Amino acid sequence: MKGAARPGLASPVVTGPVVGTALAAGAALGAYAALRRYPPAGEKTWARTNHRGEPVTLLEGPALAVGAVAAQVITAAVAVPRGRQPVAALDFPERVRLSASPLAIAGLGGAAFGVIDDLRGSGKRRGLRGHLGALAHGEVTTGTVKLAGLAATGVGAALLEGGAPADVAVNAGLIAGGANLVNLFDLRPGRAIKVAALAAGLIAGGSALAKRTDATPAGRAPGRLAGLQAVAAPVGAALALLPEDLGERAMLGDAGANALGAMLGAAAAQALPRSARLGLLTGIVALTVASEKVSFTRVIEATPPLRWLDMLGRRPAPLAAPVATARTVSARTVSAGTVSASTAAAGHASADGPAALSWTERLAWWIRRRRAGPPPAD
Repeated sequence: MKGAARPGLASPVVTGPVVGTALAAGAALGAYAALRRYPPAGEKTWARTNHRGEPVTLLEGPALAVGAVAAQVITAAVAVPRGRQPVAALDFPERVRLSASPLAIAGLGGAAFGVIDDLRGSGKRRGLRGHLGALAHGEVTTGTVKLAGLAATGVGAALLEGGAPADVAVNAGLIAGGANLVNLFDLRPGRAIKVAALAAGLIAGGSALAKRTDATPAGRAPGRLAGLQAVAAPVGAALALLPEDLGERAMLGDAGANALGAMLGAAAAQALPRSARLGLLTGIVALTVASEKVSFTRVIEATPPLRWLDMLGRRPAPLAAPVATARTVSARTVSAGTVSASTAAAGHASADGPAALSWTERLAWWIRRRRAGPPPAD
């Protein structure tokens, strides 16, 4: 019938998350390009050394925050007409959202306090125990300032989300705890973004599977996509910058990891019912406490599926060079009693590792290693 909605056409509710993701990705890439070209306070201010000892930039973090927050503000401004309640608020009437921008507040707060720790932190104190222990002895570290700032950001964004005091407390914990937890995973290239993407999937899936109340008016079933819409901006910005992270040219730093985690916490506060939010907060607290005793990196390395996911897209770890012992040197000496050039090169590789050589030197080292064979048995 003429004028009727044609089946098969994407509805605004379905296209909203897609548009939000694309907008966030474009804004993040644009912000990253601009920051790399015109780095605030100079390029050296943002230069750091990664786990390989190679130089990276921290500008990925501010770029992610700018892209995610900009996309969130724009989509929130155009998605909800004036005078209407958001679908998420109708789905879960135990709270009514007062503002469309708690995600933006969470992202800005996480990035701002993260930048303080990135640029002013000494790294001598780590973890909650380290910072709180220093505070107990009268020392205020930048990490302590950041933790206090994240707590304040969580409370502020939760108040904007609205609801009963219990809901405000849970939501504040999700935002502050999420910011801190994602930062704990930012120890290897791409790890924090992969963890954030998995968490976003849980939030979107939990929102879609959550039992809707009778208060939801007929025809508002698309409210099941509220979670997908909420995580679109932070995930879109993070995935756009993932190649830079995996390529070990840049890293999130505290600014990016805190902003990403805080926005995902705010997304969970916006899209999930109270029971799901309580379960998620319990998991965040448990992992945060466990991180004080257990190394996430060691657990990942010892678990094959986790190690595979962690290494996905990353540069492979360098091969360990053979140690030049007296036995191997004697086995490779020439008849004149002098060590050959190949043995000297192998000794150099064992001291510095193949990663310290050029690609031609690494190829020659590998060929010599294959020709020499294993050292003689005892």
